[in-house]
Amino acid sequence: MPSPIVNTDRVAKTAAAAGRAPESALLETRALQNAILHSANFSIIATDPQGVIQLFNVGAERMLGYSAAQVVGKTNPSDLHDPTEVLARAQSLSLEFGVAIAPGFEALAYKASRGIEDIYELTYICADQSRFAAIVSITALRDDFGEVLGYLLIGSHNSVRARVERELNDAMTVADQANLAKSEFLSNMSHELRTPLNAILGFAQLIESGAPAPTPSQQRSIAQILRAGWYLLDLINEILDLTLIESGKMSLSLEPIALAEVLRESRAMIEPQASKRGIRLNFPTLESPFLVTADRTRIKQVLLNLLSNAIKYNRDGGSVVVNCSLAAAARLRISVTDTGDGLSPEQLRQLFQPFNRLGQEGHVGEGTGIGLVVSKRLVELMGGVVGVESTVSVGSVFWVELNLTSASRQPLIAAEAPVAVRPARRTAESPLYTLLYVEDNPANLMLVEDLIARRPDIGLLTATDGNSGIAVARLSRPDLILMDINLPGMSGVEALRILALDPLTARIPVIALSANAGSRDITRGLEAGFFRYLTKPIKVVEFLDALDVALASTVAIQPSPAERTP
Repeated sequence: MPSPIVNTDRVAKTAAAAGRAPESALLETRALQNAILHSANFSIIATDPQGVIQLFNVGAERMLGYSAAQVVGKTNPSDLHDPTEVLARAQSLSLEFGVAIAPGFEALAYKASRGIEDIYELTYICADQSRFAAIVSITALRDDFGEVLGYLLIGSHNSVRARVERELNDAMTVADQANLAKSEFLSNMSHELRTPLNAILGFAQLIESGAPAPTPSQQRSIAQILRAGWYLLDLINEILDLTLIESGKMSLSLEPIALAEVLRESRAMIEPQASKRGIRLNFPTLESPFLVTADRTRIKQVLLNLLSNAIKYNRDGGSVVVNCSLAAAARLRISVTDTGDGLSPEQLRQLFQPFNRLGQEGHVGEGTGIGLVVSKRLVELMGGVVGVESTVSVGSVFWVELNLTSASRQPLIAAEAPVAVRPARRTAESPLYTLLYVEDNPANLMLVEDLIARRPDIGLLTATDGNSGIAVARLSRPDLILMDINLPGMSGVEALRILALDPLTARIPVIALSANAGSRDITRGLEAGFFRYLTKPIKVVEFLDALDVALASTVAIQPSPAERTP
């Protein structure tokens, strides 16, 4: 094809009119043409009318990494651009001009073919699959009769866009690193706070239920310790939840949930709190289970938060009414109405701000100021919405809307109930069961020792690291192992794997007792094979119940005498 840049006849005529030798002018023009074509700063690509590449200059070779021989006569420029951007350009032009435009070379050349000067931003894809942002101008090359001979594409690095993208990527990297550091810090902080809390709350519960019973004055002091300790634990949990939500790492298991079951369980959990202040609870009798799309654990957390607030900020002898009603199409509204002081318009505007208790800091009920924020964001993650209506001196209505679903729930596989029959004592002097506790924290060891001292049917062995715990387990074959996760030298998870692979210890149930209390930690612990996963601080009743269930389960898998004999 003729040179896409130089028209020799026109150069000769122009030179003659200026009184210059045509040959000299032509040489100068060709030198300029060669300088342009061999420039490393611009990619120059010329095509035929169908878009097949006919010229591929040095700049194009250096920028894109292809040699001219690889592309000339074989491909078209649209194959070198990001296909998603070419498709977007085709769709944009189709809307602009009202015609269907194919997302190939036609999309690149459409305006130029109609005499419209076109400059646009696109991303080139290089031979090594790397990319760079470019500004590209495309011009139609025409003969003296106006017929299109081909197209000329001149491109250069889009330094501004590249710099912005680089800065954005750098900022995202820094933000990701900051989020990771924050999550790790909060996770570590949670663990470090739970460890001393375990001792504080555990020993306070022991003293509260000890013999002889505490005096009234001591009981008041113990109650203050327990109230402050559980409050601090709630604060730790809610801060971690909020952090997970904000970092996008909150994991939810959305499934059809029978709302009637969740309301029934929530009522059972909240009734003791209401009865202490003489507050009447009124829950609806649902003829339909109302299946909603939600995470069972998290929706219960939300409902308990709303119910707890309705009781906490209510008046003595007041009432809390729960209603369920159909809202918009395929949505169900659960509302919690209280007879408290209500909220002013200014308080409503501040309602979902973290740590803002709306001037209720001196209220008899303690709160973190985070629960409502966490609840709102959890509901939104489940595809629902949270709202509130309130009247001063009358009360408030907090409501949650969730998506209804007609999908049936997967049937639960009922586990065999553990046999609660215990075998006879081994001897008149020895305890019925042996528990091995692997823990490196002296306060935690002392707490469990005191708890087990109240159980004459259980004897206690201890070890302070994973290796010695494994050795004691192999030697003594305890009926149950209680295992910390963060142990020196070897984690509790690693110790569990070794115990599970050894025929001497594989049948022994292992309960995790750890300050790693995130939902992900619990899930991973159970997946690793722990019989139960208990979190610190210890809740005495829950702890003892877990021991009973685990010990009862050993009855069905009692080893033979030969296996139990070292």
